Amino acid sequence: MSNYLDTVVVEHNPSQKPIDRAVIWLHGLGASGHDFEPVVPQLGLTDDMAVRFIFPHAPKRAVTVNGGMVMPAWYDILEMSLERKVDTAQIEESSQQIQDLIRREVERGVSPEHIVVAGFSQGGAVAYHVALGYPERLAGLMALSTYLATNDNIDYSTANKNMPILIEHGTHDPVVPVVLGEQAHQLLTKKDYGVEYNTYPMAHQVCMPQIQNIGQWLNKVLAETIKL
Repeated sequence: MSNYLDTVVVEHNPSQKPIDRAVIWLHGLGASGHDFEPVVPQLGLTDDMAVRFIFPHAPKRAVTVNGGMVMPAWYDILEMSLERKVDTAQIEESSQQIQDLIRREVERGVSPEHIVVAGFSQGGAVAYHVALGYPERLAGLMALSTYLATNDNIDYSTANKNMPILIEHGTHDPVVPVVLGEQAHQLLTKKDYGVEYNTYPMAHQVCMPQIQNIGQWLNKVLAETIKL
C-alpha cells in the first residue's frame, strides 16, 4: 500500500453528482498545500462539473541554495543559475508520489483523461515531469511561473502528445525569470505539443486576471471527453 502525501482537499460542487474530475496542484518551494486553496472559489468553474482539487504538501528536505535549510521542497536546488541545476533523482521521487495520487483518484472513479496536473514554481517542474511522461491520457498540464528542469530525463509519453498545456508566467519574475517559461514553451512547441502561453505584468505570484483565465481553461479541458 502506498504512503500517500498529506494533502489539502477542496471540492467544487460535490453535491451536483459524484465527483468525476480532479486537479492535482503542487505548491512552490517553502510553501504548503494550503497555498492555492483560496483560489478555488475564484476560478469561476461551471456548476455542471464536480471537481476535486488535491493540494499535496511537499516533504521537508534540505535545500542547498538556501544554505541547507530544511523546508517543504519537492527537490533540492543545487544552483540558482539560469540553468537551474537540480537534484533530478528527487524530482523522480516526487513524481512517483504524484503519480500515486493520480492512481488514487482513478480508484475513486476519476478517469485519467479528467485529471489535470498543475504546479507553481518548483511544483511546476515536477508537474512537467509527471504529465509529460504519464502513460495514460490526462486532461491537461498547467505550469505556472516555472521551468522544464528534466527535459533530458523525461520519457515523453505518446498518450499525452495531444494533451492541452497551459504555461503562464510573470514578466517581472525575479525568482524564475520569464525566459525560462519562454524556453519551455518553445521546446514543447518544437515537439508539436499544443501550448497556450500567457504572461502577466507581475512578479513571482499569481494575479486575478490570471486566475480567471485559469478557470476558463479548466472549464474547457475538464469538460472535454477524450475519444481514444
